[in-house]
Amino acid sequence: MTGAPVNLSRFRKERARQDARAKADANAAKFGRTKEERALEEARAQKAARSLDGHQREPGSEPE
Repeated sequence: MTGAPVNLSRFRKERARQDARAKADANAAKFGRTKEERALEEARAQKAARSLDGHQREPGSEPE
């Protein structure tokens, strides 16, 4: 005898989800950065901005 009936719509949707998940994983491996890498980049940018601001001259402090 045959098995239980198969809902083709459900099968198609599940297959599409699997394909999308596989594509997302591939893109994450190719383009993604870890949380630590993003945090490190942000910290370096903030340090560079502080360093640049620390080297600015104050207005009116020109030598005469």
